[in-house]
Amino acid sequence: MGSKALQFFSFTLLLFFMFQAVFADLKHKNTSPFQFLRHLHGCHQGENIKDLHKLKKYLQNFGYLTYKNKTHFDDDDFDETLESAVRTYQLNYNLKASGSLDANTVSRMMRPRCAVADIVNGTSRMRSARTAIRDQNCSTPWTRDDAINPVSRAFQTWAENTHFSFSRTEDYVNADIRVSFESGEHGDGSSFDGPGGTLAHAFAPINGTFHYDSEEPWSVMPDPGAYHLETLALHEIGHLLGLGHSFQGAIMYPTFSLGESKGLHGDDIQGINALYNL
Repeated sequence: MGSKALQFFSFTLLLFFMFQAVFADLKHKNTSPFQFLRHLHGCHQGENIKDLHKLKKYLQNFGYLTYKNKTHFDDDDFDETLESAVRTYQLNYNLKASGSLDANTVSRMMRPRCAVADIVNGTSRMRSARTAIRDQNCSTPWTRDDAINPVSRAFQTWAENTHFSFSRTEDYVNADIRVSFESGEHGDGSSFDGPGGTLAHAFAPINGTFHYDSEEPWSVMPDPGAYHLETLALHEIGHLLGLGHSFQGAIMYPTFSLGESKGLHGDDIQGINALYNL
């Protein structure tokens, strides 16, 4: 689990936060981009069902599926490769590994989630796969007061449980971590998909970006009609520090519910300690 590449244990990360025009009014937009999964309930190998190609794209986005032949990726055939990908997803989420789209699998897939893939380069990141930070310094941009405090608290929580320290900077150019709200295609190759789909994503330095989807409903305090800024920040900072996705209960579990609020779990602390040999 631990990385041997880094032998230093104290890091100062400079943060620059840039929050602009966030908290969109979403009352007129309530259709999840994952809604197509509902009518795929019960699908299994050998069937040809409308929108199965969307399931293939979903599983590709999160690292479960690769086709050498693009024709198969674009068709609606539930083939052996798709069945294997569904089974791997079920194993990662502690579901019955049937390979078919049972009710529990569809329900889990429809949950809003982090946009970072569960499987990277063929390796599952749901438990112990970790990626080391390659740069010691980090910085980030902000301008919106109501979002600054919860995200700052999340950085502070990680600082209290690691040997990292975080400092804000106004120097956008030299910032190592940049936190902002974005929507749709925003230039990093990982587009957001509107309300109810992927909620946020983050990439470790030297990339060092952390983006919320501005089209989601966000709240400073836990609210049953919105996603909790601080909870998602704790998760995405984990990615910034090099952690992958983990199991249910951990902050690094990839799915979230409206109103859900949670903090770091023992597994998160164990993961960061193993990653940096603390």
